Amino acid sequence: MVSCDRHHLGNKHEDNEMPPKAKAAGKGRAPAKRALAEEFPQGEVLTDTGKKSWKLGSPIGQGGFGVLYLADENSSKTVGSEAPYVIKVEPSDNGPLFSELKFYMRAAKPDLIQSWTKLHTLKYLGVPKYWGSGLHEKGGKRYRFMVMDRFGTDLQKKFEEGGRRFPKKLVLQLGLRLLDILEYIHEHEYVHADIKASNLLLGHKNPNQVYLVDYGLAYRYSPEGVLKEYKEDPKRCHDGTIEFTSIDAHKGVSPCRRSDLEILGYCMIQWLCGKLPWEDRLNDPVYVRDSKIRSRNDVSAFVSECFPSQDKPEELEEFMEEVKTLSYTDKPAYQKLRSILEAGLKSAGAKDDDKLEFSSALNGARPLTSAKKTLKRKQVVDYKEDSNDETDQTPPKKRKSPKKKGINGVKTTEKAKKTARAKKSSPVKVVAKPKDKLVETGTQTTPSLKRPRGRPKKVDRTPTE
Repeated sequence: MVSCDRHHLGNKHEDNEMPPKAKAAGKGRAPAKRALAEEFPQGEVLTDTGKKSWKLGSPIGQGGFGVLYLADENSSKTVGSEAPYVIKVEPSDNGPLFSELKFYMRAAKPDLIQSWTKLHTLKYLGVPKYWGSGLHEKGGKRYRFMVMDRFGTDLQKKFEEGGRRFPKKLVLQLGLRLLDILEYIHEHEYVHADIKASNLLLGHKNPNQVYLVDYGLAYRYSPEGVLKEYKEDPKRCHDGTIEFTSIDAHKGVSPCRRSDLEILGYCMIQWLCGKLPWEDRLNDPVYVRDSKIRSRNDVSAFVSECFPSQDKPEELEEFMEEVKTLSYTDKPAYQKLRSILEAGLKSAGAKDDDKLEFSSALNGARPLTSAKKTLKRKQVVDYKEDSNDETDQTPPKKRKSPKKKGINGVKTTEKAKKTARAKKSSPVKVVAKPKDKLVETGTQTTPSLKRPRGRPKKVDRTPTE
């Protein structure tokens, strides 16, 4: 699978170059619903602006407005399942692909990525390469298309398959790869603004590589090197994916470099602990915004809330503290942030070996439900099952299940059995304590395996609520 367009709370377009707008349905009303792309037959040939021809294979995904196809350079051969490219197609009146195209054409050309990778001695850079784009007419309709690299599965699928938990080593490695990606796109005047697991795809041929895709919300924060000014706009509040989007976006401020790093921090914490504190009320953007503001004001308390039953990941707390110091126009200290995550790997006894291991059993990662929590749940169930005895108010943790074998729950030997029989034949004196009723009569010295009925209440032993 490859990335598809996804629904967002908002959609931004940078510069003054805007796509054709859909006609409004009426004054004060939302724009008319955008049309979906029709499905083209396999073998359809598209020609890009550079006069290069591309042949479509089978469709492999559909998003909000576009369809994705396997593709290859035009030839007499049929495009098979191992095609190295994908083509995203949508009606030309739509906007998301137009916005993505501006980013790809400016910042994702293969020679730019190759030069950066070589200059910074990286093994690879997780930014999809732009191979071409253009317009295609069919049936009297115009379609916009873009040719990109093909990728594998997305990390959200991996996250769900792993019980919504990633191993610590993997989380820190993903953080390091994303810092490489963000530094590159930031240096090329853009911010991504929508980092999340579903927008991170593994390499098609190399699953140990990860790529950040879907630049539909990408914003040119520094056109021609001129930084945008901080300005709150109530009409643009809460743009992005609600659980991860930055405080700036919640306030209607255009995203900046610190916004991307804040989002990355939220992602790493969720991947490691399983759930962010505000995920229970994602339908309330103001609550989510205020929760994030409180978390920024007290990063230590926020991290403690996310990891109540295990050691706090100090490197993630330090990462968030560093991001907190950034002003709207500051350039992040990318190398310092890398050092923080690398120190976390070292303290965990791991290293960045370029292998992305998703198994939750690795690197000391704990499952979402610990054995301790499972035991506690089991005790509560047992207590409820036995709670019909109104005279028994003993808390579940103090109650002991009777053993079926032996005397007093102890496995007996032949010698012990003879001793028990001898004692059983002797009379037993029953001693009553002052203010207590007799609770046992007869000659048996060992307590019954069955709980006596009608046991009188002992007020002085009943736990207070």
